[in-house]
Amino acid sequence: MTASTEHWQKIVRGCAEVISEQELKTKLEKSKPLRVKLGVDPTAPDLHLGHLVVLRKLRTFQELGHQIEFIIGDFTARIGDPSGQSATRPTLKPQEIWEHAKTYQDQVFRVLKKESTQVRFNSTWLNALGIQGLMELQYRFSLAQMLERADFAERFSAHKPISMIELVYPLLQGYDSVAIQADVELGGTDQKFNLLMGREMQIKYAQEPQVVMTMPLLEGLDGVRKMSKSYGNYVAFSDSAKDQFGKLMSVPDALMPKYFELLTDIEPSSIKSMHPREAKALLAKTITAQFHGDAAAEAEAEQFRRVFSDKETPDQVPEYKLKKSPVGLSDLLVEAGLAPSKNEARRLLLQGAVEVDGKRAGEKDSLSPQAPVLIQVGKRRFVRVMPA
Repeated sequence: MTASTEHWQKIVRGCAEVISEQELKTKLEKSKPLRVKLGVDPTAPDLHLGHLVVLRKLRTFQELGHQIEFIIGDFTARIGDPSGQSATRPTLKPQEIWEHAKTYQDQVFRVLKKESTQVRFNSTWLNALGIQGLMELQYRFSLAQMLERADFAERFSAHKPISMIELVYPLLQGYDSVAIQADVELGGTDQKFNLLMGREMQIKYAQEPQVVMTMPLLEGLDGVRKMSKSYGNYVAFSDSAKDQFGKLMSVPDALMPKYFELLTDIEPSSIKSMHPREAKALLAKTITAQFHGDAAAEAEAEQFRRVFSDKETPDQVPEYKLKKSPVGLSDLLVEAGLAPSKNEARRLLLQGAVEVDGKRAGEKDSLSPQAPVLIQVGKRRFVRVMPA
């Protein structure tokens, strides 16, 4: 299992931090496959490209012969991960957790190989802990250690509530690593405290400590906040090929190198000579193909070329964000500045002068897009409409 230079570069590509590289190299030199862990709390129904960053890294480990331990946090989801939170999370109902967990199992194998993935639910061992076991976990750590966590420290200083159960959360996630004897654990940079807790917990249970690998958080389509369903700036695994391709075409130019590095095998340096629109089309096609196949991705790429290239769309198209959805096209044309009045908007629609993504629109049409759409009026007026 010794990692060659080429394999090592694949393992550490895009990583924010490895604690520690030397420990990981030592583990890789052993003659047995490593247990590589990822824990995900099923707090929302769909996985998105933010999750893909870490799942791709797990896939790399699989291709090098290692075993993936995919932990669905059905127990810890009842508490809610306090990472990065400025207030206590609301609790989820058991039925919600189970429904979300089912979609995770369905979606994760769009990236991972089933034969070398072990799916586990952490309620299996955390329910078995009982009160006595939980007390033993708490004995091993101090309140001062918990308050070293940045988000806890900030809330404590600001006199904001921190529930006792939130203080227990890192201990429970750390115990997951003990229960499965993890060799490596992956997570986002916002998970560093919890991942390091796993190391500490293993030491206290006389196990060899896991290596911690953190991956950068992926900014969403707004280019500012991390990708999240709650922000509406996400691309979901379950999105249609059309929506995936369309959403990825709206990625800000500045984020293109990061998206290529974290979501594809294409070197970011190879897109430097490309026009941003060409690079985005390559990104969109590559990712859409992963979830929907080459044929569907090529069909969406062709549609894009037809609308944007054959129509000679200008490079800089103004954007308009919907205030509500659905919205009638005549209202939208006025709101987006493409028509001075509703009467004029209706006239343009009746004359067939309005196209939506290259297709002629009618007077009674309305829009409720999940991805950006291009509206063209006549030959020279364009607006890219962004979902509400």
